[in-house]
Amino acid sequence: MNRPFSPIQIIISLKQILPFLGVTFSVMAGTIFLGLLLAILLVRLKFSRHRFWNCLSDFFIHILRCTPSLVLLFIVFYGLPKLFLLLFGININFWPKIIFVIIALSLLYSAQLAEIIRSALLAVGRGQYEAALAAGLPPFMAMVRIVIPQTAVIALPNLGNSFIALLKEGALAFTIGLIDVMGKGNLIISLNYGGYALETYLALALVYWACTLLIEGLFKLLEKHFSRGRVNLA
Repeated sequence: MNRPFSPIQIIISLKQILPFLGVTFSVMAGTIFLGLLLAILLVRLKFSRHRFWNCLSDFFIHILRCTPSLVLLFIVFYGLPKLFLLLFGININFWPKIIFVIIALSLLYSAQLAEIIRSALLAVGRGQYEAALAAGLPPFMAMVRIVIPQTAVIALPNLGNSFIALLKEGALAFTIGLIDVMGKGNLIISLNYGGYALETYLALALVYWACTLLIEGLFKLLEKHFSRGRVNLA
């Protein structure tokens, strides 16, 4: 039986969905943290003087960028427990689903983030680092005080876009049973026996639109802050 469109159901769905934003943001936070660590490692290997590590980094990035996120999520969810059982004899099938989601998205995100960081570092140029060393700064301080701040300014626009993409990729988590905002939306539709699907998806769209605008606004503020005093030579 078809139900008439009910605008009030959008509000009702929103009230039920919003409490699960914490799960969505937890997935994002965990993915950004782990993905950043992996990306730094990949960039370090990319700039290594040994060709083997260069090729290994390129291969890893290429494979991950060519693998659909849903496929990678299923590979991690079904394959990681088998790998742990085979290598260590440990059963991790009872791990919280959020861990598998974070691992899968971190792998995917690290490849994108590594390319963003690499291109930003190349834009800064090695001359900045060498000039800092010539001025007497230790290598670590030269990176922290000279190279990294400039790299961050250049990378911020692409980082903002990648954060928004990550927010939307996280919506796939419901496919393995994690109840985030998308998972809750699908539960609402199921409990209504398929009814109010349009209203529920409109509520989900409003949530994702609001989160996207929030991320965009945050990165615009960061760009404005870190670009102070920066001279445009173009």
